[in-house]
Parts: sequence; C-alpha cells; structure tokens
Amino acid sequence: MTSFPEDQFQFWEERYLEDAAGWDLGGHTPVFDSIADELNPGKLCIIGCGRGHDVIMFAKKGFKVTAVDFAPSAIHSVKNLAAESNVIVQTVYSDIFQLDGGFTNEFDYIIEQTCFCAINPANRNKYETLVKRLLIPGGLLIGLWFPLDKTLQDGGPPWGTTINEVKTLFNLGWSIEKEEFPKLSIRSRKGREKLVIFRKTKLTG
Repeated sequence: MTSFPEDQFQFWEERYLEDAAGWDLGGHTPVFDSIADELNPGKLCIIGCGRGHDVIMFAKKGFKVTAVDFAPSAIHSVKNLAAESNVIVQTVYSDIFQLDGGFTNEFDYIIEQTCFCAINPANRNKYETLVKRLLIPGGLLIGLWFPLDKTLQDGGPPWGTTINEVKTLFNLGWSIEKEEFPKLSIRSRKGREKLVIFRKTKLTG
C-alpha cells in the first residue's frame, strides 16, 4: 500500500510545533456557528478537528461531540479548551481511517473543514466510505469544501478540489441538502470554499 507523508502523524505534529497550522482560524468557524443554531443537537463528529475551536462551539450548543485527530498537540489542545470551557467532549487520538467499528452508524452529523484537502487525493474514496460508515441513515455531512482555487497539479496539502469532484464522489447513497458560497466565510476564504451539505440516504448501508 502506498504511503504518503500526510498519512503520518509526525507530518502534522511538526506543523503544530512549528506554529505552522495555517488552517487554524484562531477561533470557531462563523459558518458552522450559524448552522449549529439551525440543527437539532445530536451526536456530532469532527474529523481532523485540529485545535478544537469548533469542537467547543458545538459542545456549548448542546451537541455531543467526538473530536478526532492524530496530531498529539491537536488532541491536547482540545482537552485543554474543553476543560477551560467546562464542556464534555470525547477525544479520539487516531488516524481517521483507523477508527474502529464501534463508531459505525454512530453520528447524526459529521463536520468537514480542511480534512478532505489534507489527506492525499488517492485516499478520497476511502474518505467517502468512512463518513458514510460513521453517519446514521439520514445523517448529514456538513462540509466547507476547500480550496477551490487550487488544482491537484499545484501540490499539497492543502490539495485542491472542485465542486464537481466532490459531487461525483458523494453521489451514490447521498443527496444534497444545501449548496452555497456562504456569506459568513472568512475574508481569506471567500470564493475559495463552498458549503455543500450531503445527507446519507436512509437506504444506504
């Protein structure tokens, strides 16, 4: 099996230690903060959760949050923020592709932000299979798909994508609930990310 640098936790841990986590907004994501108010609180998973700003935001709004990352510094940050904010979250230190079967059909919601673009493009089919397994039938994959202004030939991570690629990947067993360029995207990402919310169809296994 081919291995890529971004498959190894050391690749990401070094970026945290070098303070080179350019994907970190330094706070929660305004788009997700707004969406959270429109959802019924339930079980929610953030894969590739980073330092955990969105984890804490969703937890404060009553969601039962599971945060997954395989950079030790990221998980340490989530735990510290949770303690400081007096909220309970479940942290899982793991490669997302190594999550055990105990999480099958577990979550009402999965949040995607800068995880899809962080994994090697060769693993994108595995990503689709993973989130389909994690979600309950009828569950939502709420994604800010990014960066739309890069091609795969530009290299990565972050690896570029297109909305056509995303829709093709999340085709069988999925329906689109919402699609828009969010007004609340931060300035540096306006036009470079698009909100597409997919629902796992109830007939999907």
